[in-house]
Amino acid sequence: MTPHRRDAKPHADPLLCDVAIAHGRVDQPNAVFAALDNALQTAIGHKLFTILAYDGETREAARLYSNLPESYPAGGRKRLAAGPWTEAVLDRGEAYIGRTLDDLSTVFSDHALIASLGCASVLNMPVRWCGRTLGSLNLLHEAGWYDDDDVAACRPFAQLALPALLTPAAS
Repeated sequence: MTPHRRDAKPHADPLLCDVAIAHGRVDQPNAVFAALDNALQTAIGHKLFTILAYDGETREAARLYSNLPESYPAGGRKRLAAGPWTEAVLDRGEAYIGRTLDDLSTVFSDHALIASLGCASVLNMPVRWCGRTLGSLNLLHEAGWYDDDDVAACRPFAQLALPALLTPAAS
């Protein structure tokens, strides 16, 4: 029998570990939100990063975190109208990639502000629990930045956001 070599074992992703470690800090949910921001900046990249919580009853979104609070402050709220984007992201829990500013202008009423920040693409990654979308991680960057590989890379980070979304301070 050949001994099992240590270097043949899979290694934990250090970025995922950083987010997991942030769960143990007392300054929640901000510790997890900041760790997600840092990890996703390294893993995928973004110019603007926000975290939204969704209320399925009122169809309202509340911004819990933003890396650009002067343009997108935490605490902002908006009612989400029914349409293809809400049906995909909120109802079915599918990630959305907008690759150009034209894509964003058909979905987001604040597309001019988004463009002024140098952003023209988006990855909206839903955070799901028990078949419901409770929130989303929203990464925005220059045109053409995101693709399907980024959806797969972002999904575990989104699910690590779940406890922070359920924290009373986040509600």
